[in-house]
Amino acid sequence: MSSAAEDLLAGEVIRPLRREEYEQLVELGAFDDEQVELLYGRIVEMPPQGPAHDGTIERLSERLMRALALPERAAVRVQLSFLGPSSVPIPDLAVVPRDDHRAKHPDRAHLIVEVSRTTLRKDRGVKARLYAECGVPEYWVMNVRDGLVEVHTEPAGDHYARVQPYRRGDRIRLVDFPDVEIAVDDLLG
Repeated sequence: MSSAAEDLLAGEVIRPLRREEYEQLVELGAFDDEQVELLYGRIVEMPPQGPAHDGTIERLSERLMRALALPERAAVRVQLSFLGPSSVPIPDLAVVPRDDHRAKHPDRAHLIVEVSRTTLRKDRGVKARLYAECGVPEYWVMNVRDGLVEVHTEPAGDHYARVQPYRRGDRIRLVDFPDVEIAVDDLLG
């Protein structure tokens, strides 16, 4: 919406799109040619992805799938929907409890990861708030621009009480799977 339109609507109550309405529109194919997600009742465009973004997701998903495969303790979902009360974000990676997700997207996760270069503000802000509100115990912002992983833990209402940066040479131990440890060097290349 242009700033002129925003000025004209100043003081008006804007009704957000309900999650159920968004899901119906998705089923009808309304967004088939677009990359969008629903964040707090608003349809948000997702930026195009480059090789650094995709390669990071590929490396992380391979390592997590290998680490969590035996026994089958969790499912690793890559760029698939997650349900929040008024949102349907599409995280870059989510480690969720094993279940049949053909009928309903998961609304619980052990870990959610956003790979970020151009979306740091959104990933540190609205996405961190959303995942904390959903009770996700661990959320990573993989900051490929600065070469670090920002690990958010201890969800407390609408924020994470603890945010710790991990740099090259560091290793990250997963909160829900403390036997799984990932080297930052393996993720960032």
